[in-house]
Amino acid sequence: MRKPISNTPPDERSTGNRLKISSSRPLRGDSQHNAATHGHTMYQGRLHGALAHRLGVDILRGTFKSGEILPNEIESSSKLAISRSAYREAIRILAAKGMVESRPKTGTRVTERERWNLLDPEVLGWMFETEPSQDFIKALFELRLITEPAAAELAAIRRSDEQVEQMRAALEIMKRDTLQTETGRRADLEFHHALIQATSNEALASLSSSIEAAVSWTTRYKARHNALTRDPVPDHERVFEAIERRDAGGARWCMESLIRMAHEDTQKTFHP
Repeated sequence: MRKPISNTPPDERSTGNRLKISSSRPLRGDSQHNAATHGHTMYQGRLHGALAHRLGVDILRGTFKSGEILPNEIESSSKLAISRSAYREAIRILAAKGMVESRPKTGTRVTERERWNLLDPEVLGWMFETEPSQDFIKALFELRLITEPAAAELAAIRRSDEQVEQMRAALEIMKRDTLQTETGRRADLEFHHALIQATSNEALASLSSSIEAAVSWTTRYKARHNALTRDPVPDHERVFEAIERRDAGGARWCMESLIRMAHEDTQKTFHP
């Protein structure tokens, strides 16, 4: 029996082929499973997150460009050996992040970059799986300069003794394990999280996950490029000491200095 001639437009078939090639990479979602061989045994809930991750990285990398139509769910679910519901859920995840939009009859289209929620912690993580531009790195540090010095100033005024101890404990781990280790980087996030919570500012606290993601990924980026030649822990100590003694102006200045030094360290990855 002859195979029916495909009615899929050539550009859509090309997009589908790129997704098929992309699918040769393991799906994230369970480190003990590889979707190339275990796609049918993985939970669909893990699969849709893994597929959203893969498509998100490909969009950020430019494999799928703004304005381009993604393969339809029937074609994609068949090629990737996943259910149509898992594919639809992956698309919903990307749509919620502003990266795609679905319209009747036209399909799912990649949106303009201006609409992407680049401060979504997950999107930031995907961005750093590509090679982020120097302008994007600079933008993240500018964001930090706008928010974190003011947060440190408020924290110095409003912090509780318990929050001081949380920052102190995180700082001790950073000093012991350094930011070259996963434990040290986790403690760094805990330090910044405790600081933002100490502001008692609900609006700032709502930004904490984005700020912490920016801190995390720029630190990892420096470590990946062997740029942690200067120990940043003393910079954190100076911020902590100012907050502990309720020196609002000193806390602001020390945090601004910390961020500027971190940006200089990161710039060395572009101009060693």
